[in-house]
Amino acid sequence: MTRFSANLGFLWQDRPLPDAIRAAKAAGFDAVECHWPYATAPGEVVAALAETGLPILGLNTRRGDIEAGENGLSALVGREDEARAAIDEALAYAAHVKAANVHVMAGFAQGQAAHRRFVAALRYACDQEAKRGISILIEPLNHYDAPGYFLATTDQAAEIIAEVGAPNLKLMFDCYHVQLMEGDLTHRLERLRPIIGHIQFAGVPDRGPPDAGEVSYAHVFKAIERLGYKAPLGAEYKPGGPTDDTLAWMAAYRP
Repeated sequence: MTRFSANLGFLWQDRPLPDAIRAAKAAGFDAVECHWPYATAPGEVVAALAETGLPILGLNTRRGDIEAGENGLSALVGREDEARAAIDEALAYAAHVKAANVHVMAGFAQGQAAHRRFVAALRYACDQEAKRGISILIEPLNHYDAPGYFLATTDQAAEIIAEVGAPNLKLMFDCYHVQLMEGDLTHRLERLRPIIGHIQFAGVPDRGPPDAGEVSYAHVFKAIERLGYKAPLGAEYKPGGPTDDTLAWMAAYRP
């Protein structure tokens, strides 16, 4: 049976993170994940997870200067110390709440110097992760929502994963971003399955609930199940209103 994780970066944003975890449990989700939980004391998250029995699948490194529009630091030349500090912070928080994964965000950058910087940052993160049992994820973002983001395609991500050469570095395969940039979701999922560490989804092209738009998620979820992928799939969509009013898809896709 397909299982689902609530991405609390988008879902139940009208309440504090611990209460959002409780809402996810009440709605029938099997796990939770988040973007940037740092404003919430990790002990509060641990308490909510213990109360609900939900695992937390992942969180992101900080974006950097949000007012300046930054969206990650690890590929930015000259920001190495800040990038390493963001990785350290994310790994420490993840270890405290027992999150399975940390997504290391690349940021807006281009060129070979940025590539070398990102690879070096990932090698550092993977070395640190080996002490904690946390996987490192990288995620291609589409150029409509994140123009200029360093990591844009699954092929680029696969090349970087091979270059870093660490078994704990995996691909976050977000069906929404991949469909907008590359399409051919089920064949890409099959080809990339050995390096996939987490799968997310949302309706395309509006990033709304997955029961509308150009992607047949009933078909995609069955394909993922055939590949033997057992972990909960991350619902990372923008509800456009009260989250509880947008959850009919879950019963439909999980008979």
